Amino acid sequence: MPITKGYQQLVDEAMAQVKTYSVAEVRARLGDPHVQIVDIRDVRELNAGTVAGAYHAPRGMLEFWVDPASPYHKPLFADESKEFILFCGAGWRSALATKALQDMGMTNVAHIDGGYAEWVKQGAPTETLEQRKAKKA
Repeated sequence: MPITKGYQQLVDEAMAQVKTYSVAEVRARLGDPHVQIVDIRDVRELNAGTVAGAYHAPRGMLEFWVDPASPYHKPLFADESKEFILFCGAGWRSALATKALQDMGMTNVAHIDGGYAEWVKQGAPTETLEQRKAKKA
């Protein structure tokens, strides 16, 4: 079966339809109680670190965690007072995920241009898994 729409076309279409923030725009909102940064990367990618204070919601479970009718629903995503800003490694998966959540009816969702790679490149605050565990202890 030939591919009629490749990943790049899907990403480009999503990017044209979702809200995208620069790293600088998101950094300016760190600590805002109405913003929740969401790391949608695979659990193995977390070994490289994450955005300080980000909530981890793996891409493969995101729609299930967001939908209140799902047995996997996470109440965090029902908080309509928050804007959920997603990120992945390079901004492709997060564009697709943001589009999927919009298709589900969410209006309070966006993503970070360039993803975690751009976040790190610009020297924005990160934390290791060890630092995250220490905070929870």
